[in-house]
Amino acid sequence: MSKLAEFKALEAQLAAQLKQLDELKNDGELQREIEFEEKLRKLMAEYGVSLKGIIALLDPQASSSVNASAPARGQRRQRQVKVYKNPETGEVVETKGGNHKVLKAWKEQYGAQKVDEWLQ
Repeated sequence: MSKLAEFKALEAQLAAQLKQLDELKNDGELQREIEFEEKLRKLMAEYGVSLKGIIALLDPQASSSVNASAPARGQRRQRQVKVYKNPETGEVVETKGGNHKVLKAWKEQYGAQKVDEWLQ
């Protein structure tokens, strides 16, 4: 496509979009929505209320269900403490993971399956 043809096509698109924009500016429904938004923002600023606060005020169940269903970012569920008791020595190991020094030594000495049976 030549530069001239491309220019004329873009110019026609621009003219169509400007016409559409003019029609929207004269639309009464759009004017009402703009007026409502402006008044709402003024009220929010006047009373120091955020959008989340308004949603919580108007629909308390929606805000609590959204907060309950979405876990907080960066937070994991706490690991459970596991307690292993060696029946031969009576030694007790409490750990949240499998990377415990004594637990590893037991697994090497007695085997992982046997040590897993010692879980209290």
